[in-house]
Amino acid sequence: MAFMEKPPAGKVLLDDTVPLTAAIEASQSLQSHTEYIIRVQRGISAENSWQIVRRYSDFDLLNNSLQIAGLSLPLPPKKLIGNMDREFIAERQKGLQNYLNVITTNHILSNCELVKKFLDPNNYSANYTEIALQQVSMFFRSEPKWEVVEPLKDIGWRIRKKYFLMKIKNQPKERLVLSWADLGPDKFLSDKDFQCLIKLLPSCSHPYIYRVTFATANESSALLIRMFNEKGTLKDLIYKAKPKDPFLKKYCNPKKIQGLELQQIKTYGRQILEVLKFLHDKGFPYGHLHASNVMLDGDTCRLLDLENSLLGLPSFYRSYFSQFRKINTLESMDVHCFGHLLYEMTYGRPPDSVPVDSFPPAPSMAVVAVLESTLSCEACKNGMPAVSRLLQMPLFSDVLLTTSEKPQFKIPTKLKEALRIAKECIEKRLIEEQKQIHQHRRLTRAQSHHGSEEERKKRKILARKKSKRSAIENSEEHSAKYSNSNNSGSGASSPLTSPSSPTPPSTAVEHAPF
Repeated sequence: MAFMEKPPAGKVLLDDTVPLTAAIEASQSLQSHTEYIIRVQRGISAENSWQIVRRYSDFDLLNNSLQIAGLSLPLPPKKLIGNMDREFIAERQKGLQNYLNVITTNHILSNCELVKKFLDPNNYSANYTEIALQQVSMFFRSEPKWEVVEPLKDIGWRIRKKYFLMKIKNQPKERLVLSWADLGPDKFLSDKDFQCLIKLLPSCSHPYIYRVTFATANESSALLIRMFNEKGTLKDLIYKAKPKDPFLKKYCNPKKIQGLELQQIKTYGRQILEVLKFLHDKGFPYGHLHASNVMLDGDTCRLLDLENSLLGLPSFYRSYFSQFRKINTLESMDVHCFGHLLYEMTYGRPPDSVPVDSFPPAPSMAVVAVLESTLSCEACKNGMPAVSRLLQMPLFSDVLLTTSEKPQFKIPTKLKEALRIAKECIEKRLIEEQKQIHQHRRLTRAQSHHGSEEERKKRKILARKKSKRSAIENSEEHSAKYSNSNNSGSGASSPLTSPSSPTPPSTAVEHAPF
């Protein structure tokens, strides 16, 4: 069933997780306001950049929209008098640059639609909620038993994935959630295999996978329906958040930071590792583990969004593990993402940066041991342990799981092969990106080192020493030639008592380049 038109041939599928950087290059004063010319760059390539022009009022409007995040952002204050003075404009430009630096380095803010539209209006001008509504409405023409209750606006972080609260007409009290998502840059399955695999998802039965009620897809998007859970996700539990609230409001600046109890960490962690091992053994690529993709059902964790890898959507933590060349398989991605999740469960917030040099006090040293194996400098440099290795570590090895549900997920052999090839393509794209980042980092370090003040001084000293050596060598060579000419004379019969007139000694050193 095709509920959406196929995208135009050759359509570029952007990776929305690639960081945008922004640098104010200049400002220009017009009659009543000042415009700031900003160079925006996607990723590490300077060729992938463009200019935008923004007024202070544009920054102010963005900042007002971001207030929902509850953060104190450093936007320079308004000024009504003297706001066209040259010194004031220069100072304000510094303040606006600092503001851009803050929002583009904040992991949640930098990925939100508001910031993307501000910095890249050409690629983010569409109304994605409206597009999703149109496609969902087309779907309901042939499936009239479903009914939309309300859009769940901005509850997720993905720009091109939208959610709707649903009900079944003959069961009006039950609430369900419909998710609609567009294709991403890692979609390497053929259209036919993609649609077949999406439709297989409702048949997947596992005690730690959240059940899919209905799933369908076409060549350009997928639509899935699950039961709505009033308690929300694991991240909602950690952040004491309401599931229906916008993502920025729920998670950007939690009012109370508190980790989970040790037993919860052990139990939830073991359950999540068990389902990861199940998927890895099935050859089903995941790569999308984070606390918002883990639904809580009592004391049981259930994994969400298995469809993301089929759709080719990039991971929430991609900008982290793309920095480390040893995290180059979907299995190792899952393990690294598990480290992020464990950190959040333990400390009630994500790590400030990765790799993590030192870990705060934890409820148990066994927790720190797992964190070190997934988030430390050594782990990121040398590679991630296997899921089976984590299950054997003291934190999880003694956890007793009580479930009678038998896991089932039958994937036909032909589709398993298609999954294997798609997985290899996803990993190949990641490895190529990591290689480019690594080369760029080396070049940047070399240029920075070469251009440092200390290095310039060293080069000057070396140049002087080389110049002196060259002068001495020239002087010695000249003296040697003079000596040889005196000794050789005009032939063998030349008398030793008749030397040639000596060259003035000053000429030997007169042109020495000191």
